[in-house]
Amino acid sequence: MLLEEIKKFLLEDSVNRFLKYVQVWTTSDDLSQSAPSTKNQLELGKILTTELKELDLDNVIHDDYGYVYADLPASNGLEEVRRIGLIAHIDTSQAVSGKDVKPVIHKNYDGGTIEFANKDIKLTVEDSPILKDYIGLDIITSEGDTLLGADDKAGIAEIMAACSAWRNFPELKHGPITICFTPDEEVGKGTLNINKKRLPEICYTMDGSEMGELEFECFDAWKATITFTGLSVHPGYAKNLLINAAHIASRFLSEIPEQESPENTEDREGFYYVTGFKGEVEEAKAGLIIRDYVEENNEERMNFLNKLKELYEIRYPGLRINLQFEHQYSNMLRFIEKDKFVVDLAEKAIEMAGLEVKFHSIRGGTDGSRLSEMGIPTPNIFSGGSLFHSRKEHIPTLALQKASEVLLHLAKLWITA
Repeated sequence: MLLEEIKKFLLEDSVNRFLKYVQVWTTSDDLSQSAPSTKNQLELGKILTTELKELDLDNVIHDDYGYVYADLPASNGLEEVRRIGLIAHIDTSQAVSGKDVKPVIHKNYDGGTIEFANKDIKLTVEDSPILKDYIGLDIITSEGDTLLGADDKAGIAEIMAACSAWRNFPELKHGPITICFTPDEEVGKGTLNINKKRLPEICYTMDGSEMGELEFECFDAWKATITFTGLSVHPGYAKNLLINAAHIASRFLSEIPEQESPENTEDREGFYYVTGFKGEVEEAKAGLIIRDYVEENNEERMNFLNKLKELYEIRYPGLRINLQFEHQYSNMLRFIEKDKFVVDLAEKAIEMAGLEVKFHSIRGGTDGSRLSEMGIPTPNIFSGGSLFHSRKEHIPTLALQKASEVLLHLAKLWITA
């Protein structure tokens, strides 16, 4: 069991870091061709690099791609313990603005409606049923004009708080640990330029949701980009000549089954998700993501889009549709189930933190999805937030503390693994 002094330290340290990190604008950009996709992500990387050096970690590097790496030396006598890695991502989703985030702490939550500075929205138990378990806790939100950024700045703060505790409490024994903070996870590029040589053979991402969650299954994920090319003609003389790409594209997208959208699916159901659309008469472009736990189901969705493409090019002579698919990540289950011991230790660490373990299949993905496919088993541990990617995003301060506790227990368990 951890001493109350250490728990108090973890709470204060993780919360203070989190409040600082969320105010740094790090939104990534799905359409960008640069690496990282947005330069503003580098600003948080610089801050983290400085802080890691202040905590006496070794080999601290902030590379040109925006990745931050550092090595925590083992406690004396434990240098031969198997090295593990702790990973979180720097960027936030572009679904909602992450610029000028102003975090607010709602003290001693009473179970009622949480009011925002932006009076247009409120947070209720109907929005987030987990709030029923948070009565009496302090809840952090934004002011309601932006997302909060707990995905995944909570994970970063928790890893940093654990590093700070290892430095300040030498009695907390641990083997060698590598820290890695990645850019562009939200746009599916979190491992695109990662230096695999800097990572150990086993890692954990701190990128899950509710307290106690442990995940080692995720979606099989594809991205689709559809470009419609038409022909502009003066509307007064357009009969049988005009090919309005924007109008046709909107019809095309309306053919996607409504029952297979994110807002109409749950549990193990997959979906199509239109992430963006921009159109003019001569050219229109749409972006989609396609998700399912079963690869064959995604293949059926891509076949549907291909058949729809053929139909529309027949229906509108002269229309050209370019349809490109990009595989983003695989279901990590088939890689991690070969080395379930990695999950077992995380399960035990969560229990040691006094939490009920909640096994959960991710309706999304993490950097661990791709890393597991690359041969580095990387389960996902909770970071503690809820309603990610929204203006109603929230996290209890206790979750920041508890996730940090889990990391201390996990490191101790690996000593005798």
